[in-house]
Amino acid sequence: MIEKNKGFDPEIIKEYQLKMNALRQNYIVEQSEDNTDEFVNFYFLGKHEGKDVLYNAILYTLRLHHNSELFEIAEHKAAKKFPEFSAIKYEEDENGDLKKLNDMEEEIGLYMTEVIFDLEEEEAVKVQEHIEIDMHLDFGIGIDVCLNVEQIDKNVIESFIKDFNEDNLKLDDTLYSFQSEDYELN
Repeated sequence: MIEKNKGFDPEIIKEYQLKMNALRQNYIVEQSEDNTDEFVNFYFLGKHEGKDVLYNAILYTLRLHHNSELFEIAEHKAAKKFPEFSAIKYEEDENGDLKKLNDMEEEIGLYMTEVIFDLEEEEAVKVQEHIEIDMHLDFGIGIDVCLNVEQIDKNVIESFIKDFNEDNLKLDDTLYSFQSEDYELN
């Protein structure tokens, strides 16, 4: 497995190290439209069993993880209540605006929103910081990391890499629940 994994290849590692040096940082962000201020996919160098390796990391906020859990539960409940439900597909019109949902999608969306608000009010979903390591990637070692930070920025990424590589990473095992932020309607 590891022999075929290019994330362990010294030449590939050297290429990434040169790119990181050119950027003057210890990681390279994977260019993706999925990256936001709450979710970033990036590569960094580290060790595994004494050997250099590229880590393929996904780092996201605890709030985003909480919201994902809420949405997953709401989707599951919607699928039970509406047998014809598969998923709401949001489409854009020629101007880039979201097209109006049909009546059934609108009803399902409202139901899911109600489920999410109820779950939040009851604080039924609690999440905590965590890290999961995936040795089965084709390129490098996968790391899925959830931290209780407001956003994922350069300082958070660099601090995580430093703590991880120095075997100093301390995760908070406190369970958290979040409320939706109030949005002002104009």
